[in-house]
Amino acid sequence: MAYNDFNMDSHWLPFTPNRAFRKDPRVFVAADGMTFTTHDGRQVIDGISSLWCVGAGHNRKPINDAIKKQLDTLDYATAFQASNDQAFKAAEMIAQMAPGDLNKVLFCNSGSEAADTSLKVALAYHRARGEGHRNVFIGREKGYHGVGFGGMSVGGIPANRKVYGTALLPRVDHLRFIHDPANAYIHNREPESQEDFLLELENRILPLHDPSNVAAIIVEPVAGSAGWYIPPRGYLKRLREICDKHGILLIFDEVITGFGRMGTAFGADFYGVVPDMLNFAKCVTNGVIPLGGVICRDRIYDQMMKTDAAEHVIEFFHGYTYSGHPVACAAAVATLDVYRQENLFARAGEMGKVLGDAFHSTFKGLPNVIGIRSLGLAAAVELAPIAGSPGKRAYDIFVDCFKKGALVRPAGDVLVIAPPYVVEKEHIDRLVNTLADSVKAHA
Repeated sequence: MAYNDFNMDSHWLPFTPNRAFRKDPRVFVAADGMTFTTHDGRQVIDGISSLWCVGAGHNRKPINDAIKKQLDTLDYATAFQASNDQAFKAAEMIAQMAPGDLNKVLFCNSGSEAADTSLKVALAYHRARGEGHRNVFIGREKGYHGVGFGGMSVGGIPANRKVYGTALLPRVDHLRFIHDPANAYIHNREPESQEDFLLELENRILPLHDPSNVAAIIVEPVAGSAGWYIPPRGYLKRLREICDKHGILLIFDEVITGFGRMGTAFGADFYGVVPDMLNFAKCVTNGVIPLGGVICRDRIYDQMMKTDAAEHVIEFFHGYTYSGHPVACAAAVATLDVYRQENLFARAGEMGKVLGDAFHSTFKGLPNVIGIRSLGLAAAVELAPIAGSPGKRAYDIFVDCFKKGALVRPAGDVLVIAPPYVVEKEHIDRLVNTLADSVKAHA
């Protein structure tokens, strides 16, 4: 199939330079295992789990069969004032996997919706406990929490915010970013840092707003969309302690790190820190059908249920038409079964070491390389930007790799590989070598 066999006039592509795309389209028409088939019949290795989503690889029969069976049984049912059996099953499985007393699952459809949902829960929770004045949120520089107005407000990637500034939430501040240039090269370890990245939180941000006014702090355990930046050792544990000291809720955005990417069920498990809320999406259904959610600690739910209102009154005015969609939840149940039966989280941790070894042995010393970071089943190579054209070097390399049969992810001047957990060493070698050849070609 040639690209001129379909009309591109009606589709406005998201997060894509549409003018460039129309001149040289990249269109997938099939996928299986680790590989895509393009519209012009080429094979492309999925080096990024299709946007961090496809943990178990493409076209998995158990997941497909579960979806087909659910469509033939219950295609859709309202999520308001009723529910469906698959939503209860999926919620139970997810709660059992989550650490600590994260036991209550609020379903939505995406990571963006999960971010906004968690912020609304925070406001409602504090109001329910008599502290409705807590309405300040704190995110982090270069953080990504989706494209809803709440998520953009606490997010810290400038390009996601600059056009919408007048409509962002007003009472938001941001932690400083977690990257220490002294730790340009990180391989399968938590970096140590002489800098105190939380000092500003304690000495400026909290005193400025007064801790009693802060509702929640939201961070990614690892800054994924920014380019796989890893927090220094002890950072998240200390952040937990600061939140506990001041009665502030801690939200982990685990849309990327959740369901296996770190070699554990969640980044919270990897770092040994239990947040008050944990946002998820992506790998929960292997990317097959949209599903997201927020896992809340018991005390949040219990507080919301303590109300003097009559029992017929809704406790939390929030939800989506497709919250807990039966087909999406059936996909989640099947996906989580596949992860468990094939021990894919542990496999992701093992293959992450292979990926990290390949990155550090291959990219160190190549032209324009100024950093290499690997932890879990993800690795990033950071390049010096072209003067006056930030991001162009990485974008050109991404396009070149695609033409050579490897899908990698550009993030500014960073290139990331984060393959499905079923990746084999031969796939890693091909992905890394293709990327390295392109880095050298674009020196």
